[in-house]
Amino acid sequence: MKNFTIDKNQEVISEEFLNRNILDFHSACKYVSELPYKRNSDKENIQCIFDDLGGTCSTKHAILRKLALENDQQDVKLILGIFKMYTEYTFKIKNTLDRFNLNYIPEAHNYLKIDDEHFDFTKHNSEYSQFKNKLLVEKEIEYNEIITEKIVFHKNFLKKWISDENIPYSLEEIWEIREQCIKDLQKNNEVEIQNSSSVCFANSPDVRDDYKP
Repeated sequence: MKNFTIDKNQEVISEEFLNRNILDFHSACKYVSELPYKRNSDKENIQCIFDDLGGTCSTKHAILRKLALENDQQDVKLILGIFKMYTEYTFKIKNTLDRFNLNYIPEAHNYLKIDDEHFDFTKHNSEYSQFKNKLLVEKEIEYNEIITEKIVFHKNFLKKWISDENIPYSLEEIWEIREQCIKDLQKNNEVEIQNSSSVCFANSPDVRDDYKP
């Protein structure tokens, strides 16, 4: 993966990293990946991961995209992908999917694309290969599009999926089923996190609170 030195006298995100003695992009990625996985108090504030000492896939990768822009590194792209969240991927949602007779639900995830390679810094051992073969669509977004724009894109994809696959549920019903899947994942991870270090040990990148107020 490419690296670059974080320049002094740049904008606020560069200063935040430099104030923590994080001097280059590789170190910034490592720092972000090792922050706990947690919902941010104000995702519209680009500095939220520093204020909250943690973040989701959205805020962690948005901050790295903003850092790259501040240092004239345009080729560090922020990607929104929709992938198949199904039982073989994470067994914790099996009961919910079985109850509604669904094989999978399309779920959204953020990560980076750099020089035609993909990188996931959601947690310390996240890998693009974990969901690469399950991807249904990808698109490039900007660091300030991780809230409303992300939800709109996700819901529009779900509408088309429901129609194309003849899914016997409305968008609102699918969204509620998806919310239950997220609760299933979080419920199991609460015990794991309580008995681990501050690093998030979620088993999959879809364990997020991105859509909650």
